[in-house]
Amino acid sequence: MEPTEAEELQSLQEDVTNRQRFRRRPKPIGEVLSRLMARRGYAQVQQSSDLQAAVGKAVGKSLAKHCRPGKLSRGVLEIHVRNSSVLQELTFQKKQVLGKLTQAEGKIRDLKFRVGQID
Repeated sequence: MEPTEAEELQSLQEDVTNRQRFRRRPKPIGEVLSRLMARRGYAQVQQSSDLQAAVGKAVGKSLAKHCRPGKLSRGVLEIHVRNSSVLQELTFQKKQVLGKLTQAEGKIRDLKFRVGQID
């Protein structure tokens, strides 16, 4: 018994509907690029560069070459300094530096200074 023309048409329509249901849709290029950047770590490099510029601007030109930002954890930014005299100077200016950094990077709420190696 051969299917009728109406049955064949119905079967083809169901087949097309099923293929459309399981077909992958193209992903937006922004989503693909953000995943790639996150996997490769490019986003962290960019964020670190932006943070370095913000810290340099907040502490001033004379102290910027003697310090670099470390990790940012729960709103506390760790700033590594070359020696104890720079640490002491930044400790005196902590409120002003924190105010400038909060304006530039809204997620910073406190600063910690540590003596460390500066590249």
